[in-house]
Amino acid sequence: MQSDALLAALGQVVGERGVVTEETDLIPFCHDWRQMFVGRPLCAVLPRKTQEVAEVVRLCSKAGVAVVPYGGNTGLSGGATPDASGQQVVLSLARMNAIRDIDVIGETIEVEAGCVLQTAQQAVNEKGLLLPITLAAEGSARIGGIVSTNAGGTNVLRYGMARSRILGLEVVTADGQVINGLRRLRKDNAGYDWKQWFIGTEGTLGIVTAAVLQLAPKPRYRVTALLAVPSPADALRVLCAARAAIGETLTGFELMSGASLERVSRHQHLKVPLGDSAWYVLLEASSSLPGLRDATEAFLGEVLEQEIASDGVVAESERQEADLWALRESITEAEGREGRSVKHDVSVPISAIPDFLKAADEAVMCAFPEARINTFGHAGDGNLHYNVIVPASLDASALNRPLKKCSSNASRSWISKKQVAQTRPRIKFEGHFGLFAGRFARFGRTYPMAHA
Repeated sequence: MQSDALLAALGQVVGERGVVTEETDLIPFCHDWRQMFVGRPLCAVLPRKTQEVAEVVRLCSKAGVAVVPYGGNTGLSGGATPDASGQQVVLSLARMNAIRDIDVIGETIEVEAGCVLQTAQQAVNEKGLLLPITLAAEGSARIGGIVSTNAGGTNVLRYGMARSRILGLEVVTADGQVINGLRRLRKDNAGYDWKQWFIGTEGTLGIVTAAVLQLAPKPRYRVTALLAVPSPADALRVLCAARAAIGETLTGFELMSGASLERVSRHQHLKVPLGDSAWYVLLEASSSLPGLRDATEAFLGEVLEQEIASDGVVAESERQEADLWALRESITEAEGREGRSVKHDVSVPISAIPDFLKAADEAVMCAFPEARINTFGHAGDGNLHYNVIVPASLDASALNRPLKKCSSNASRSWISKKQVAQTRPRIKFEGHFGLFAGRFARFGRTYPMAHA
């Protein structure tokens, strides 16, 4: 099928307004949000119904045209960016954004893939429930992308990855078949758990069009605190103390370097309510039972008295809570104002965080002394953002590969010294597939895993 014939057929399926071909209108679909990857699609298609998605996929399959699923475009690996051939079709589910149902008793939400995460969060919040997937990009990220990337976020420590919240999926396969598996069962051991094939595989095995997500009770009490700590090792001592004192109420535990918050203060004009420190910890606890604040403040007093932390502040209002979280959520934007950067999303065993950071810092600074390291992330679950800011005098694109190699070598060297396979760090990506990440897949998986 020729391009003109395909465009005409697509228009018959989704309507003329559902097919974008004008060059200016295609601009949002041509690049990632960092402007790092730029492509040129044949068109962008915006269906409104699952059956339309299926028919679009069938038409493209018949024509031998690749389909690029497109969500909120918040990934960092070019997974939603077409190549430059001008022959690929971008499939955006932005118009499939309905919340189909909220079951208050069963604590579930059935939602279409194009719904923005924040919209779904607000809808369940009004019902007194919680959708416990929290991302800095929740105002842009869409449910389909969250499912297909198995997104994490700041409260994985308590609520798990997106995978753990997914009860059922509706998926369109590569040949245009619709699989309706929108089950709401918490306990379901009837045969293969087929939905797992479509969680974290980013549309390569099928396009998610809707999902049933498990909600949680909305906590009545919440405590947010910022601590200054001398080192990552001390941050982990705080984590252990928090687990012992407040247990499962610990919802978030974020580690931020002093340099990262200095950039936030300088570029975003946000005030850090503590003095200068090499490292900071932002923690949050939540519960529906009274007494949380007293227990949290008692544990914080102990870590200060033991000099594990040098200073701390506890939010006294929702506004102060929001201000503390704004520091963490503004790090990436502040980093962008410093110039180009090479980003790493690294998962390591929690206990290995200090050793890994030491090895990686030494390796990067030895190879690239002009670079600046920006480290922050979810220390409570072992997931760190280890980003290298490239000086303006250097070509960021030329440094991508050597920096990846440098950080990978640091990982391998550290692994060799530890001589324990179970402590292997995983260099993953904000969107695992795509124009960028595929080149480095071997750094994230062993050969049998990467080629399974």
